[in-house]
Amino acid sequence: MNRVSPKYIVIEGPIGVGKTTLARRLAESLGIDLLLESAADNPFLPKFYQDPKAAALPTQLSFLFQRVRQMETLRQTDIFKPALVADFLVQKDRLFAGITLNDHELDLYYQVYNRLMLEAPAPDLVIYLQASVDDLVRRVYERGVDFERNITEEYLKKVSDAYIDFFYNYTQSPLLIVNTADFDLARNDRNFEMLLNHVQNLPPGRHYFNPRDI
Repeated sequence: MNRVSPKYIVIEGPIGVGKTTLARRLAESLGIDLLLESAADNPFLPKFYQDPKAAALPTQLSFLFQRVRQMETLRQTDIFKPALVADFLVQKDRLFAGITLNDHELDLYYQVYNRLMLEAPAPDLVIYLQASVDDLVRRVYERGVDFERNITEEYLKKVSDAYIDFFYNYTQSPLLIVNTADFDLARNDRNFEMLLNHVQNLPPGRHYFNPRDI
């Protein structure tokens, strides 16, 4: 039985896990459009990593407005008709808001979110990349973004735990959970080709991919 390859693929996971790298490689290999989160365009993010309490609300609102602009552009250009791979889920904004904001800030955030947020089409496939906190700390350090050096292990653990909770209950789209402990997305072509083949032949539902088991 021939399976239809997913047309709208989303890559998700904690900071430093390899979302953008995988999104770029999938888009290139499949010959499809690429939509990136562009976290570096958020002017409040460097300050957030220096002083999270002071900069959390403007950081989250800036990401929210960025997401609204992206959804508006997608709808205006009917970009969801051709194939697309993105390195973020719209719902991730609420996930991070729940980690970073206090109760009063979160209430204000949701008031803005509920008024502005456009509903995005459900992906045909979500690929959730997992890594240990130690691996995340190492990868964030290795990629050498100056303001990211202020990211703490404690914060990465909160983010990682929030993603685990979120995807434990996630049912909106087919889900592929990938263990990246021995998965070099940037340099190991064999790992990538195995994952690519897996994605193109994946049935509906929840699935797991662990290169060390193959």
